[in-house]
Amino acid sequence: MRSVLFAGALVAGLLVAAPPAHAANVLANGGFEQGLAGWTCSGGASVAGTARTGASALAGGVTAGDNGRCAQTVRVRPDTAYTLSAWVRGDYVHLGVTGGGRTWTPSAAGYTKLSVSFTTGPAQTEAEVYLHGWYGAGTYLADDVELDGPGGPSPGVPAAPGAVRLGAVTGGSIELAWDAVDGAAGYRVYEGSDVRATVTGTSATLTGLDACSTHTYAVAAYNDAGESGRSATVTGTTEGCADVGLPKHALIGYLHASFANGSGYVRMADVPDAWDVVNLAFGEPTTPTSGDIRFERCPVSECPDVESDAEFAAAIRAKQARGKKVLLSIGGQNGQVRLTTAAARDAFVRSVSAIIDRYGLDGLDIDFEGHSLYLDKGDSDFRNPTTPVIVNLVSALEELTAKYGDGFVLTMAPETFFVQVGHQFYGGTSSGDNRTGAYLPVIHAMRDELTVLHVQDYNSGPVMGLDGRYHHMGGADFHIAMTDMLKAGFTVADTGRTFPGLRPEQIAFGVPAAVSAGNGHTPPAQVQQALTCLVEGRRCGSYEPRGGPSPALRGLMTWSINWDRYYGWEFMNAHEPFLNSLP
Repeated sequence: MRSVLFAGALVAGLLVAAPPAHAANVLANGGFEQGLAGWTCSGGASVAGTARTGASALAGGVTAGDNGRCAQTVRVRPDTAYTLSAWVRGDYVHLGVTGGGRTWTPSAAGYTKLSVSFTTGPAQTEAEVYLHGWYGAGTYLADDVELDGPGGPSPGVPAAPGAVRLGAVTGGSIELAWDAVDGAAGYRVYEGSDVRATVTGTSATLTGLDACSTHTYAVAAYNDAGESGRSATVTGTTEGCADVGLPKHALIGYLHASFANGSGYVRMADVPDAWDVVNLAFGEPTTPTSGDIRFERCPVSECPDVESDAEFAAAIRAKQARGKKVLLSIGGQNGQVRLTTAAARDAFVRSVSAIIDRYGLDGLDIDFEGHSLYLDKGDSDFRNPTTPVIVNLVSALEELTAKYGDGFVLTMAPETFFVQVGHQFYGGTSSGDNRTGAYLPVIHAMRDELTVLHVQDYNSGPVMGLDGRYHHMGGADFHIAMTDMLKAGFTVADTGRTFPGLRPEQIAFGVPAAVSAGNGHTPPAQVQQALTCLVEGRRCGSYEPRGGPSPALRGLMTWSINWDRYYGWEFMNAHEPFLNSLP
């Protein structure tokens, strides 16, 4: 995996048009003349006789398992430009600021200057700068590290409010509260760049909100000397979200409706009622960019037991009469869908609507994989995407959900690469793979209409969690860490923006039904340990969930119903009663 991470880490520094405010070096001990004082290093030392200037320099402690990272956190001013620089020697030396920009050199035989500019965010009062080498690449040297810009807020400006929290939430209002700040004359409540309320006390109620709408707020304190940086954000969703009729904890599975895939065909009428949601796999486009989706049932030559179209439709109606949901799933491994034009978007809406209407389906599952979604260079804000394949997909989903109303079920099944990997690398800002994190703008745009997001916790490389550690598929730890990111939210690479967590009832996680169904099969006991941790806050192992326990967590998805039948319904028999036993 390290070779993959290395490719993703070769990211050019983020250049900012506004010039930095020139001032003394904000960093302490940037020449390492006082050892490692002021720095936090995973290894290495201040070594005499290796300096560019002065007597000493940093010798980064790189090993096969450690990149020799050294970091320092300093006070900065909000909305201010800074330039970070360092003189380095060695192979694959990196310089950057967490949440800002970064740069690197593949090889520097003599001291070479690295420089990266960044602008602090509107709520930012601290910045962490860092240096590191690369695993197994040998010791690197660094000297004369400087952060050019003003240090800390202006005199007299109050500190940012702390402990911003949600209060009462109704169908049209959200109440906020926060801790008092010494010296503050008042407080402003921001939603994005807009001021939503100005108050003198430590609470505010935002009114006039739509039902089932999600809002993210930050609070700043002010007085005659100026305004503080903004607080950490808090996200709330108003009441009134549609009840589409799912059980509190649902078992969700994919049915191979258009192919057998070595596991055998399962007739719709033979799908046990333990499955609460059945996703019909797959609707696929006539060409990758046409937007024209077709759902072709499995041919008799491949599936000798396939039922007639009339029998298939009747079995769907029988499932629905027993409270089950049947959805059309679009995409899959082979169904590449790229809505590059408005015409493709319109064709998508027309053709998907025709399939839903033909079979009387309950909704839609988006399972775009491969190269269906990506981010154009410079598309760096998941809240306001500009890449056509993203913009057109969001527009199509908005039209479909509006057309079918509150009872419409919308689910998504992205791979971790398109969601959680966005915590480290975001395609529009990276010189690596432009698909990393590409589902985030779609999820965010549709979060108020989204019924369930069930990320595929399989066929995945190691992924960094909110604890700063890499987690590996196949055990409870991976499902806990990946799902916690969706509940708690996470910073998006170096964009300076945070993806807000989803409501617990919108979250499930996906696992293969059996060892033949996909890489990352997890034994039932480990799946149930993960569910226990996420729902009840128990048996979490060494991981401490940032999002807290979520009794409303929606449940479990698997690929696939067919593979589970092939293996004697092991998945269903283990997990359906366990889900029903959860609080």
